[in-house]
Order: sequence, then structure tokens, then C-alpha cells
Amino acid sequence: MPRLIFTLLICIASSVPSLPPLAADSVLHPDDKASLVKLRSPSTDPRGSLSSWNGSNCSSWAGVSCNKATGRVVALDLSGFGLVGPLPLSLCKLPLIRTVILSKNAFSGVIPPCFGRLHALETVDLGCNHLRGPLPSQLARLCRLKKLLLSDNPNFGGKIPEWIGNFSSALSKLELSSDSLEGQIPVSLFDLSSLRELDLSDNRLVGTLKDFSQPLISLNLASNQLSGTLPCFWASSNSLSVLNLAGNKIVGGVPTCISSLRALTLLNLSSNSFEFSISPRLIFSDRLLVLDLSSNALSGPVPRGIVEYLARSALLLLNLSNNQFSGEIPLEITELRSLLGLFLSHNQLTGDIPSAIGNLTYLQALDLSHNSLSGQIPISLAGCFQLWQLKLSHNNLSGTLRPELDALDSLRILDLAGNRISGEIPLPLAGCKSLEVVDLSSNNIAGELSGAILKWQNLRLLSLAGNKLSGVLPDWIFSFQFLRSLDLSDNKLFGYIPGGDFNVSSDFNGDEHDLLFHGGSLTGENAFVWGMLDFKGSRQLELHYELTSAVGIDLAGNSLHGEIPQGLIGLKGLEYLNLSYNHLVGPIPASLDRMGKLRRLDLSHNSLTGSVPMGISQLRELETLNLSYNCLTGQVPKREEGLLRFPGAFAGNPGLCVESSVRECEGKAAKLPTGNAAGGSGGYLVEDGWMSVGAFWVSAAASFYVTSMGFLCSQKVRIYVFQTLKQEF
Repeated sequence: MPRLIFTLLICIASSVPSLPPLAADSVLHPDDKASLVKLRSPSTDPRGSLSSWNGSNCSSWAGVSCNKATGRVVALDLSGFGLVGPLPLSLCKLPLIRTVILSKNAFSGVIPPCFGRLHALETVDLGCNHLRGPLPSQLARLCRLKKLLLSDNPNFGGKIPEWIGNFSSALSKLELSSDSLEGQIPVSLFDLSSLRELDLSDNRLVGTLKDFSQPLISLNLASNQLSGTLPCFWASSNSLSVLNLAGNKIVGGVPTCISSLRALTLLNLSSNSFEFSISPRLIFSDRLLVLDLSSNALSGPVPRGIVEYLARSALLLLNLSNNQFSGEIPLEITELRSLLGLFLSHNQLTGDIPSAIGNLTYLQALDLSHNSLSGQIPISLAGCFQLWQLKLSHNNLSGTLRPELDALDSLRILDLAGNRISGEIPLPLAGCKSLEVVDLSSNNIAGELSGAILKWQNLRLLSLAGNKLSGVLPDWIFSFQFLRSLDLSDNKLFGYIPGGDFNVSSDFNGDEHDLLFHGGSLTGENAFVWGMLDFKGSRQLELHYELTSAVGIDLAGNSLHGEIPQGLIGLKGLEYLNLSYNHLVGPIPASLDRMGKLRRLDLSHNSLTGSVPMGISQLRELETLNLSYNCLTGQVPKREEGLLRFPGAFAGNPGLCVESSVRECEGKAAKLPTGNAAGGSGGYLVEDGWMSVGAFWVSAAASFYVTSMGFLCSQKVRIYVFQTLKQEF
């Protein structure tokens, strides 16, 4: 199973320089007014966001700020106004403008070189547009520029110009993230004394990561291809608050000198190539809010002393998943009382889950999956009453689910798959009415499906596959409004597939009702969690999750019989349907052509009869088809029906002719003896073909002769037969 995907998004407030006080009746300078009017054309402003631009009173012009004495425009903030087209050249005729914020629009084309004539510019924010590069060299004339923000212009491309660190001795903030930039970081940026915040993340930058000589506050170089070892950032020991180097190719160990960064609140070194064990001397200050060392090759025991004073720690998130840590979970972790997220999955941890885990009363997400933990799930987890994700899958946990877990009424994700948990469900979890994702697959759970599951009205995914469930499939199993994935495969369920209302689930019917839970692969994790850390004031971490499983139903490997309900075949939202290895009979419903999103269909190893529905050839998204080992009959001309891409899909159906053309099927049928399904007067159907009438009678005569001689010549045979008849009568 692929490892958990964990992405950390950082939202850092960007301050705008203070502007001169405005008078309520300040009159807009006529020259600047004429320049602004050109922005108001229908082609640039299709939403009419600038309709308030009338008259001469500056305060009535949305997004415009003027000097109260001269009426000259000093700031323009049109962020999110829905403006389109190239950047207006008329902006270059605002000679005293100091702040230009045009982010979150749909501006395209290049940055006009005439921007270099606006010598008063201090802040330029053109992020979240469709601009393309390169940066005009004329911007090097803006010697007063303090903030240059060009992030999220994916078509920008090219290299970062060498002059970027030399043109302004006042430049304190530079953001060029998600701009498709390549090449190396200019050397001038490592020595720019005024630089405090640098974001070059989500590009294709290469080269060795060097140390910076200036005291940085925030450094984000995540999702590039930077290499080398981790510098100590000595010049930033008392200032660096955010350090995000995730998703690069940095090697070596995590140096202990990183703990000298006393102002650090966020450290993200995930998805690199760090190795070796963590030194016990690597202890951070109690200011640290987020520590993410996931997806590396770190080994040894889980560090005990993460921060200096555990009782005063403000740590909100600790992510050490996808490494090679071994040993037991240290008790010191349970003293980090402020934790909201604890992720230790995909390691080599052993021993019991500490009972003191219940002390983490603020904990919202706990992931200890894919380790070798043993023992029972501790009752103390009920003390984590704010917990909404509990993932303990793929360990060696045993015992039954304790009724105390019923107190977790905020629980939305419960994943205990791949353990040795026994007992029945869902009685111990009936009070967890907020559950949306429940995966208890590959355990030893027995008994029948209880109607108490109906209390989980928000259920989106239910997997009980690979257990020992018995009894009939209940009528209410498809009655969940938000259900998108149901897996009850490899159990001992019997009876009919309920033919009730399949139109309850909007996902099954292909309705786009909730984009947050859209998407997914046919295999992999059911959900992934990400965090959003807001530094604007509260400094709180918000955890969210996205359901990534495909929409589908899997009832394979049971003892279900009867026909396939008409309502089940035809659900246009299903991406997979697996009813294989049951005892289903009757024809395949003809409404397959309605299942336009279907990618995987498996009805093999049943007793289905009739012909292959013509609608299968119309399923353009279909990747896997298996109708083998049934009793299907008729012709399947693969070339005409576009079924050549499914080799072996029709094996084990002796009455089914699968050829490249209808003519070949007709030719083959002409050579076969005529008769009914059992052979009639012309022949008898066997596994590999037809048996002639003569061969049948020769075989029958030989069998009769052997049986008669055994009865007449063997006393043991006669005694056995007569004793059996005597017992029956």
C-alpha cells in the first residue's frame, strides 16, 4: 500500500507598506485619472469590478489610494478583481505609485519593461496570474523596491536573472514560487544583506544548497532539486522562523547545529535523503510549532527530547513517518500536550501503544500505521476526545474493540486494517456518529452485519474485506447518502444482493456534489491529511483530509446467489464493480452502457448465462474486464466491438465464441453438431469441445460393464450396497 501523502501548506501574512493618510474629499489628479480609466474597458474588466470608478473623489475608486495633498495615486490594490488580458501599459503613467498589487487575476503576457520607469515602487505583487517571463532587465532600476512577489505564474519559466540580488539594497521579500523556474539560485541572493523572506519553492532549481550570510526570517525552497548537505544558517540563529526545504535531494544527517535556530517555529525537511539517527543533542526551543522529518531514511530510536521543556512546548505537529525508526514509542512524546497531529507511520516501531497517549487531549490526528506495534488498542485513547483521525492499520494489534472507544464522537476516519482484531462490529463504535471512513479489513471480525451501522449516516467509505462476517447481505447496505466505496469482499456472506434503491448515494450516481472529496486511484490510501499553519495571529494548525479512494462496490469472494439487480448495473458514477467468486446466475443486465466512468468490471467465477451485453464496447474508460468462468453463450466479435484490449476476459465460457469477426464465429458454429444446450441428437458439450454420439455410447457401455462386474464378482461391493439400502429403509 502506498505511503501516506502529507503536504504542509504555509500561509504567512504579507504586510503592505503604510500609506499616507487619505482625505475623504481628496481629488484624483487628472493625469492619473486618465491613466486609470484605460483599465476599465470591457475586455480588461469583464466582471465590472471597476464600475465604481466614476467622479473625481479618490475614495470612491475601489482599490485606489491617493496622496491627500496632491491627489496622485500612490497605491493600487486590485487583487482578485477578475481582470484579464495583458498588463495595461497605462500603469506606467502613474509616476508616484509605490504599491502595485494585481495578484489573483488573469493577466497574461510579459511584464511591461516600462515598469522600470516607476522609480517610487516599493511593492509589486503580480502573483497568481498567467504571466510569462523573463523578468525585464529594466526592473533593475527600481532601487527602492522592497517586495517583489511573482508566485504562481506557471508559464513564467526560464532562469532567475543574476541581477536579482544586486539591483535594490532595500529588497526584503522575494517570492518566485511555482513559476517553472530552472537553473541555479543566483549567488547574489546568498549575500543580499536586506533580504529577510525568500520563497523559491515549487520550481526546478538545481545546484548545491549554500548558507545565507544575512539574517533571514523565512526561507522556503521546497519542491526543487537542490542537493548537498544541510547548512547551519548561523547568520539566522536568532531570526529564522520558517525553514522549509521539503522535496529536494539533500543528503547526510540532520546536523545538531539546526537546534541553534532559537526563533524557529516551522522546520520541514521531509522528502529528502537524510539518513542516520537523530542525535540526542538535537533539541529545539519551545517556540517550535511544526517539525516534519517524514519521507527520509532516518534510523535509530525515535528522539525523546524534541524540545527543551516538554511541559512548555507549543509543538502542534510532529511528523516522523516514512523513515526507518525502530524501538518503542517514547513516553516523552505523550508529554507534548499541545500536539494536534502525531504521525509515526511506515517505520519499524515495536511494543505497545503507550497508555499515556490519552494525555494528548488536543490531539486531532494520530497515525501509527505500518509498524510492528502489538497488544491491544489502549482504552485511554478515549481521552483524546477531539480525535477525528485514528490510523493504526498494518500492525500486530489484537483483542476486541473496547466499548470505551464509543466516546470518540468526533472520529471521522478509523483505519484498523491489517491487524488481528476480533469480536463483532459495530457495537463498540455505535456512538461514533461522525464516522466517514471506516476500514477494518483483513482482521478476524466475525458475526453478522448489525443495523447499528446505520448510525454512521455520514459514511463515505466502508471496508470490512477479508474478515469472517456471515449472514445475509442486509437490505440497508446501500442506503448511505454519501457512500462512495463499499468493500465486503472475502467474507462468508450469503443470500441475494439487495435490489433496493441504489439511487441514494450521489457518488454512485455520478453527481458532483462535493469537490473536496473528489478524485482517487483504484488502489492506494483511502485518505490523506494536510495541515494549514496560519501565522497571522493565532498561530494555530488546521488539519484537513481528502478522500482519494475510487467510487465502487466490491462483494467478491462470498456466497451470494440469485441474479444481479438491474439497479446495480447502470450506476453511472461507479469506477469499479467486483462481484466475482460468488454463485450469481441469470443474464448480465443490458444497462452497462450507462456506466460511463467504469474502469474495472469483474463478474468472473459465477454461473451467469446469456450473451455478453453489447454496451461493454461503449465503456471508453474501461481498463480491466473479466467475465471468465461463467456460462455465457453467443458470439463476441472482438474486432467489431473493440474488446481486443481485454485478453482472457471471456475464458472458461465453453458456449461463447470469441473470434476476430462474426464470419469466423459462424464458420466455427457450422462445424459443430447441432442440438440443444446439452447436445441434443448431435452431440454433448464438454469443457474443451463436443463429444460425438458414438464416443458417448462406447463410454457408457464400458462404464456399465465395469460396474456390473464389480457388483457380481466382489462380495465387499455387494455387502456395502445392501447395508446402505438397509439403513435407508
